[in-house]
Amino acid sequence: MKDVIKLAAYFIATVVIGGILAPVLFWSAQSLAARGVFSFLAKYDFETFFHRALLVAAVLLLWPLLRISRVRCLADLDIAPNSRWGRDLCEGVVLSVIPLLFCGVLLVALHVYAFRHSFAWPRFGKMLVASITVPFIEEAFFRGIALGLLLRTGRKYMAIFAVSVIFAAVHFLKAPERTSEIVTWTSGFSSIAHAFGGTGDPMMLASALTTLFFIGWILADARVLTHSLWLSIGLHAGWIFGSGTFSLLARHRITALPWVGRNLLVGIIPLGVAAVTWVIMRIWVKYDRALQA
Repeated sequence: MKDVIKLAAYFIATVVIGGILAPVLFWSAQSLAARGVFSFLAKYDFETFFHRALLVAAVLLLWPLLRISRVRCLADLDIAPNSRWGRDLCEGVVLSVIPLLFCGVLLVALHVYAFRHSFAWPRFGKMLVASITVPFIEEAFFRGIALGLLLRTGRKYMAIFAVSVIFAAVHFLKAPERTSEIVTWTSGFSSIAHAFGGTGDPMMLASALTTLFFIGWILADARVLTHSLWLSIGLHAGWIFGSGTFSLLARHRITALPWVGRNLLVGIIPLGVAAVTWVIMRIWVKYDRALQA
C-alpha cells in the first residue's frame, strides 16, 4: 500500500511542478525568439510548453521515486533478463501491425475509408521516429516503473487496471489549444482545469478511452506474462506504426461511431482487432515459453 501512496504522490508532484515550470519555459522561449535565437519557438502556444514541462517534471522526480521505493535493480520491479528480447520485440510488432492493417483494408472495402492520392513522406519520417522512441519511453514508465511498483502490492489485476486507466487518460485528455492566451504564473493550473475541454463528443471520448484502456491492459498483460518489456514495446510500436501508416495511406470518409472513429485505434471494430491481437499474443507466449521449458 505504501508504494501506491508513493506513486500517487509522484503523479501529484509532477502535475504541480509541471504547472509551475510551464510559464517559465514559455517566457524563456518567447524571450529567446524575440532576440532572434531559436525564433521557431515563437510559433508554439503555451499548451505545448505545458506538456513539455510535465515531461521534465516527471523525469526530474523519477530518481527520488525510485530511491524512496527502494528500487535498486530491475528485479525489484519484477523484470527479469530476457535472452529472447529480439524475438519478443519482432513478434510484438507483427502481432499488432498485421491485424490492424487487415482491419484498415476491410474498412476501405466498406467505404468507411478511401485511399489518398498521394503519400506524405515527411510525415512518414516523423511517424517512424515516434514508432521507435515513444514505445521505449512509455513502456519503461507505465509498464516498467508504475506497474512494477503496483505489482508489489500483490494485487496483479488491480495494478494492471490502475496503470491502464492512467495510460488511457494521459493519452487522450489535453487542454484545447490557445487555452491560455495571456500567460501568468497560474496558466499551468488553468490548463489542468481545462483538460476535459478537449474531449469533444462524448461518444468519441468513450470510444477512445475504452480502446486505449484495453490496449493498455494488453500491454500490461504482455509485460506480466514475460516478466520483460520487450514484447509490450513491440506491440506498442506496431500499433503506432500501423495506425500512423494507414492514416497516411487513407482518409476517413465517415465517422461511424461507436464502430470506428477518426483512426484505427478508436471504436468497437478496432477494439475487436485489439482483442484478436491479445488472444494470439497469449497463445504465442504460452507456446513459446513451453518450448523453452
